[in-house]
Amino acid sequence: MSDGLCDNFTLGSEFPRATREQWLNLVERVLQGESFESKLVAKTYDGLSIGPLSPRSDKASPIVARPVGTAWVVMQRVDHPDPVVANAQCLHDLANGANGLSLQLTGAIGAYGYGLVASEEVIARAVEGVDFRSGIALDLDLPAEPIALVQKLAAPLKRNAATAAWGKVAFGIDPIGAAVAAGGGSRAWNSIASDFAGLLTDLAAQELQGPFAPADARIVHNAGGSEAQELAYALAVAVEYLRALEAGGVGLDTARRMIYFRLAADADQLLTIAKFRAARKLWARIEEACGLAPASAFIAAETAWRMMTKRDPYANMLRATIAVVSAGIAGANAITVLPFTLAVGLPDPFARRIARNTQLVLLEESNLARVSDPAAGSGSLEMLTDQLCRAAWAEFQLIEKAGGAWTALQEGMIQRKIAAVCAQRQAAVARRKDPLIGTSDFPDLAQAPVAVLNVPRAQMPTYAISIPCEPLRPVRLAEPFEALRDASDAMLSRTGARPKIFLASLGMVSDFGPRANFASNLFEAGGIEALTNPGFSERGEMIAAFRGSPAKLACLCSSDEIYAREASAAAEELRAAGAAVWMAGQPGELEAALRQAGIQGFVFPGCDALGILQTIHSLVAH
Repeated sequence: MSDGLCDNFTLGSEFPRATREQWLNLVERVLQGESFESKLVAKTYDGLSIGPLSPRSDKASPIVARPVGTAWVVMQRVDHPDPVVANAQCLHDLANGANGLSLQLTGAIGAYGYGLVASEEVIARAVEGVDFRSGIALDLDLPAEPIALVQKLAAPLKRNAATAAWGKVAFGIDPIGAAVAAGGGSRAWNSIASDFAGLLTDLAAQELQGPFAPADARIVHNAGGSEAQELAYALAVAVEYLRALEAGGVGLDTARRMIYFRLAADADQLLTIAKFRAARKLWARIEEACGLAPASAFIAAETAWRMMTKRDPYANMLRATIAVVSAGIAGANAITVLPFTLAVGLPDPFARRIARNTQLVLLEESNLARVSDPAAGSGSLEMLTDQLCRAAWAEFQLIEKAGGAWTALQEGMIQRKIAAVCAQRQAAVARRKDPLIGTSDFPDLAQAPVAVLNVPRAQMPTYAISIPCEPLRPVRLAEPFEALRDASDAMLSRTGARPKIFLASLGMVSDFGPRANFASNLFEAGGIEALTNPGFSERGEMIAAFRGSPAKLACLCSSDEIYAREASAAAEELRAAGAAVWMAGQPGELEAALRQAGIQGFVFPGCDALGILQTIHSLVAH
């Protein structure tokens, strides 16, 4: 203020600064003897710790990514198998905000069952009329044997492009990734390396700026791997390519600029931000080991396939938004959003528009790209980035010790580790510890199907494989629950009704309400329709209601106190009435007596929900 009345107004500065130890003492009192680590510190699949209230990192500095204040490239996926339709999609998307095209070819890592046939004529038709002089970026997602494909595809693309724009084409030449996706190749990497270096040298001589060769970690993410495994794989593949280029006579400074990274961005915001930041720090360490001053790597992001769901696909819009926010503020140079209906079928214009506009809204209305590395200095994100760098570097060193990326893949070392983490993920999804909203949690059995194009999924190309390796196949974590919902839909179509379970509620609403809501949510995640009720004044009324219902299954719902008095008798009466009986809640010391009374299983937070639902479906099927 101009009158000086507030010149000595110090606000909180006269209070002593609180310490972490003081805060921990308060936390311990609240926890009442429970472990701080077990209650408040989360663990990732790499064993990294994510705790609350991390102190600010005062020595951190922003990680250099995109030029300050510039937007990432808004890539739009083009995967319609008809090149005429694909061309119309290209032109429409570019006229409505996209400034890059991700061209999917059948059998590529990111094709997910669709894509264009890899032929010179098809690609030429798909990009016909695209004005590359305006700076449009083009990235090809290639299937197996990418070197031979690029030699065929370079000519039609160059004919379509002016010299200045020709440099915007990234060919996606990833022979190692293509081989592990296909389960092997016609030649081993050591016999391909010289051809790889020669092709990239030839492309650079044709006025292409690159980058040309992606270290594509999407294949690890799609297969259920961890963040450290993704980064270690990408780093190991990039180093293989760097060595091949150096052996082919390409200087290291030129060689590193020919390589770029593709990473998946998912709905885990903290881990996605940390992963993209860690990728840059790890590559900078490789550059320094090569005697080079670090330069900003090009990192392309794609929203994750494994998080996509068929059920309640509208939730995929939210997942994609979180993923774009995370990759965007972490410095991704280009982002592709998978349309929200892609797991269901080939997306229609509405789904494609939403995918494009997800990025445009975040860029133009939220100004998400204006700040360079906003995570810099954040205690939690700096700590997580550092932990991830250390874990990924340790994994990378193991791959190098095994002989490099190709040798480790041929021996199956990388695949075995990824499979182990994927199994942990699937177990967590089965127990609903990693919830999939709309699928494993909060399902809607009456949801109307979404519209997709009537285009069948493509037949996977077959390749001559003389050098086999264990393939890394894409998974979606929702698939087991979706299979149960499909079985429920089939029963509805066949018989006119879904399988049903009667919620046998004991006591007042305050007694059974919470567990009845939980049970209803769990059973309907498997397509088992829950028959709810306001409760019953006495047990005979409940049994009569069950007899009058179409259900053959029942689930007791009430409080522990009422279970101790009535659960065994209620279970016996329900069983006598023809029900297969479950109970909502953990049985504790009553388990033996309750099972003796006929209760087949118990549903509670952390139980094997998927296993229980599969058991119920097997009973219903018979």
